[in-house]
Amino acid sequence: MSLMLSEIQEQPAALERIIKRESGRIARFASSLKKRGIRLIVLVARGSSDNAALFGRYLLEISTGIPVSLSAPAVHTLYKTKLDLRDALVIGISQSGEGGDINMVLEEVGRRGVTTVAVTNEANSTMARIANETFLIHAGRERSVAATKTYTGQLMIFHLLSSALNRSKRGAEISRLPELAARSLTMRPQVEEIVERYAFMEHCVVVGRGLNYANVYEFAIKLMETCYVVAERFSSADFLHGPIAMVERNFPVFLFAPPGKTLAGMKQLLARLTKLGAETVVISSDRASLARSTRVLRIPEPVSEELSPIPYIIPAQMFAALLAECKGLSPDQPRSLLKVTSTI
Repeated sequence: MSLMLSEIQEQPAALERIIKRESGRIARFASSLKKRGIRLIVLVARGSSDNAALFGRYLLEISTGIPVSLSAPAVHTLYKTKLDLRDALVIGISQSGEGGDINMVLEEVGRRGVTTVAVTNEANSTMARIANETFLIHAGRERSVAATKTYTGQLMIFHLLSSALNRSKRGAEISRLPELAARSLTMRPQVEEIVERYAFMEHCVVVGRGLNYANVYEFAIKLMETCYVVAERFSSADFLHGPIAMVERNFPVFLFAPPGKTLAGMKQLLARLTKLGAETVVISSDRASLARSTRVLRIPEPVSEELSPIPYIIPAQMFAALLAECKGLSPDQPRSLLKVTSTI
């Protein structure tokens, strides 16, 4: 078994550790933050962590009403622009905590009195030393180059933070995420049943919207880095504004279609793709969507759209890891990549 597949299986336990060890700290931090009147949240990240930040943006804006911006680190590191971030919270997200440009942003804004937070897997990292507060992922060492358990761990931190900032009573819901992740792991036979069909796939599109838009980016990056598949990623709304023209008969399109506010639009897109003769692979628990697709990855239990990103990304992670093996590749050591990538 690849390290990637092994680490995918570790996710329920890692999520459980985050809940037990970080919930109290996040709740106390959120309480202190409210007294400061934060009016903006800025998220700073790269790679899979940037995908997690995209989820954080949707979730925090939806649940708190506070505007959230995804930082462009080059504005700070290359163009040396000093942004007015008064009344802002700046959150750096990095598996290793050693992303050079991410840390430079935290350091720069911290010198000007901005409150900073690190979300990382490494308690002794540079990022953890720089930030005013650190929330740990508790995933254990991640040896595969392809991030899996650290990505879902970052999503979990955002669940806890948004709940604490909103003073919601979502604790019971959030506490189900380790169990839902474990149930998604039972989907491996489904993945194995269809994955060989795509052994010679070179191009595809991944589509979703809203809270699962982050998963669109994350699944696509997994296909690109472990399987060397050119995977374009789109919001279902943006996809209709031109890129759908690339779809022809048998062109593979992967769709995240959880129940919730985005489902109606995903069904409309699926119907159009079916008319075009596309090869559609739908990740969903919705029977109508699954019935219209070419191939299915059926989520075992319907879950709310808000909770869906963690259980929905796990079958996609397994698909990428198993597809790499079908292609005769190692998902653990993609060519040209290192576990820690530092940019300025």
